[in-house]
Amino acid sequence: MTTAYDVKAEPLIKEAAKDLEEEFEEPDWTDYVKTGVGKEKPPQQENWYYIRSAAILRRIYMEGPLGVSKLRTIYGTNKNNGHAPEHHSKASGKVIRTALQNLEDAGLVEEEEGEGRKITEKGKSFLDARANTVE
Repeated sequence: MTTAYDVKAEPLIKEAAKDLEEEFEEPDWTDYVKTGVGKEKPPQQENWYYIRSAAILRRIYMEGPLGVSKLRTIYGTNKNNGHAPEHHSKASGKVIRTALQNLEDAGLVEEEEGEGRKITEKGKSFLDARANTVE
């Protein structure tokens, strides 16, 4: 049986994002918000929130348990400071927090006391089933 460890990340995330659209609705503010202070514009993809949620779910599956602060660092980017050197800036905490809350409400992740979020059995089977279709 194929697991999420056996397939490439991008096709798995795209497949999981399609199915997450049926699990929960994206917030109203996703059309206007940037994904971090290092970005100049909001994302151009229509379903970027579901893609980010699926990427967070996969990351927790691979490396979990992870908290919001660690995920902000992972999804951060270099900020363009004009003539000054670039420096790493963290991603938006609101986007990551609401994605985690939606994944928690769907039963795919759960909070572990003092450690962050970890994946549930339902979350593992969700990603492994998508990995079987991606292969």
